[in-house]
Amino acid sequence: MMELNGRPADPEAVKTLALTNYGHFTTMRVDDQRVRGLSLHLARLARDCRAVFDADLDTGRVRAYVRRAATGQHGSLVVRVSVFDPALDMGRPSSTATPHILVTTRPGGPLPTPPMRVKTVRHVRDTAAVKHLGLFGALHARRAAQLDGYDDALFHGPDGLVTEGVTWNVGFITADDTIVWPKGDVLPGVTMALLQEHHEHTTAPVTLEQAHGMRAAFATNTSIGVRAVSAIDATALQTEHPTLTAMRDAYLSRPGETL
Repeated sequence: MMELNGRPADPEAVKTLALTNYGHFTTMRVDDQRVRGLSLHLARLARDCRAVFDADLDTGRVRAYVRRAATGQHGSLVVRVSVFDPALDMGRPSSTATPHILVTTRPGGPLPTPPMRVKTVRHVRDTAAVKHLGLFGALHARRAAQLDGYDDALFHGPDGLVTEGVTWNVGFITADDTIVWPKGDVLPGVTMALLQEHHEHTTAPVTLEQAHGMRAAFATNTSIGVRAVSAIDATALQTEHPTLTAMRDAYLSRPGETL
């Protein structure tokens, strides 16, 4: 399903996404008409719309469009809300913007997802705090990692500090069972925020050497929930660590907010 401002999307309007690719989005998992962290997703859209377009976004209208998309759908689906301006001129992106709301859906896979192996890659996303449409660099890193036999890529900066994954946040569990989130320029993920609300943790710089020495690691985003990392490069990690299992079970037990 693809609707623009609550109506079937006009290909002429949507082509701006291919030609200019300027805008922002959020992706939420809908389980039986409920969304974990719905308020945080809406707050992200409003915050990023101000950052990207210097414009306010009617989050009530967004919620209504997502509810419309989920109506009649049973089980789980993934809804992506993309905000862009079809009239944006690449030569004059500073022009006053009129943000439009594109809602698309796809089936949601079963949770929990199986563990994954990741390859560390030097990469820093542009404007890391904004969930923007510019995914080329990140997806290129994912493609390269997969061609090398891994499931995904884990980013580190030029300083050697681990930051985040391609489309997910990363967390670690130390030898003394402390949950550590890397300190750095990363996307403030909704799932990460929900986990931080309910599990004691610390935020600290994590070097590549420290990452390889962790007891366990996990990836988080709306689509995958809490996904164990079975290996970082050639270093194997625990995938059934008690702290990791407790976090995953607690997240899956959250009922979510009604659309």
